[in-house]
Amino acid sequence: MNDMAKANVRDVKPDTKVVLALAWTALLGLYIYCDIYSLFRPGILESMTAGKMGPFDVSQAGLALAALLMILPILAAPASVLLPARAGRILSLVLAPLYFLVNIGNLLGESWIYYYLFGVLELALTAGIFLVALRWPTTRSRES
Repeated sequence: MNDMAKANVRDVKPDTKVVLALAWTALLGLYIYCDIYSLFRPGILESMTAGKMGPFDVSQAGLALAALLMILPILAAPASVLLPARAGRILSLVLAPLYFLVNIGNLLGESWIYYYLFGVLELALTAGIFLVALRWPTTRSRES
């Protein structure tokens, strides 16, 4: 056996900021793939070309709202690392419950299994983001 096989590998606890950034990034990957798979559902492309986004008519306001809905978690990933700890924590504590509710809303009336697979993972990630932010390590200052 070589020395590499015998070496003890030390496990290092990842920084909370990095954990949150990775979780937000993973959430975005799930959103993207779920939306891509949805394009293969019968009638979806026809509905899109007819100016429909799910049950809603496509409009400037509707697309701007949909863009904002995705911009927030996209920016939450780098913000989790770049913002001061307190601001990053607050961001995740506010956004995670919002997206938990969005994910529940997306599952209402859904009948496709792939959508539930993505949805359950999205719910787990948003709940995990909230819990990580809630349990963010703190330091207490001594008062003299």
